[in-house]
Amino acid sequence: MQTIAFLGLGAMGARMAAHLVKAGYPVTVWNRDPAKAAPLQQQDATLVATARAAAQGADVVISMVTDDTAARSVWLDAQTGALDGLQAGAIAIECSTVTPTWVRQLAEAVHSRGAHLLDAPVVGSRPQADAAQLILMVGGAEHALEQVRPVLSTLAAKLLHVGAVGQGAVLKLAVNALFAAQLQSVAELLGFLTRNGYAPEQAANLLGEFPVVAPPIAGAAKMMAAKNTAPLFTIDLIEKDLGYLLDTASASGADLPSASVARTAFQRAQQLGLGAANVSGLAAVFA
Repeated sequence: MQTIAFLGLGAMGARMAAHLVKAGYPVTVWNRDPAKAAPLQQQDATLVATARAAAQGADVVISMVTDDTAARSVWLDAQTGALDGLQAGAIAIECSTVTPTWVRQLAEAVHSRGAHLLDAPVVGSRPQADAAQLILMVGGAEHALEQVRPVLSTLAAKLLHVGAVGQGAVLKLAVNALFAAQLQSVAELLGFLTRNGYAPEQAANLLGEFPVVAPPIAGAAKMMAAKNTAPLFTIDLIEKDLGYLLDTASASGADLPSASVARTAFQRAQQLGLGAANVSGLAAVFA
């Protein structure tokens, strides 16, 4: 079986790495806080001290971290970065939600090592990661994807090959912007309905009865009504993604007024101290 290095064991990464271990792959893991690797070590994953050490000798190297800054450190740090551990022919996979600009820069660096890069950001949150039901949007060479298809299929219900390197990142930002705009609309409307005779739970349940409201948005509405802000996908993360989207849009000449409005709403939630809360915390802005 292919040997795998997994870099980043946050809420999503730890769940993804666990599926690979359970599937029988030899998995080496690295995380900034090594204590988070303890459950995986108990399942026979190997913990190492640096991302570079994890990448050395691995056929597949997967990164799942927070943002461009974290990803740049994981891959390119002069002392510990995974790039200098890549062997020729390895497949590097960036699953983090990052900018297309960064992932294309990373691709050039990876290719200089004789390796291949796929950008494969994910759609889905912790429950989908637990159930191996993520959707992966994969940018990069088709032959590289075919080499790792069994690995990625261990994590996901669906793999979408969306084009060249960077196109996965572009599509992921668009999907998250659509989600953010719908969340803002629902949060606004719950505020409106509760000021006009509906109890919050009643309003959320009724909105979910209509086909124009997708099941994930209906679920978010119910979390908003219940004031359930236990983190699945945080306000800080979606605001970061909207910032990346708007920067990418500006560079390409695209006009995204709805995304700008949504970002302002999430920034207002951050100003209320809700950055670490689930996106359902956006309802507080309109309560």
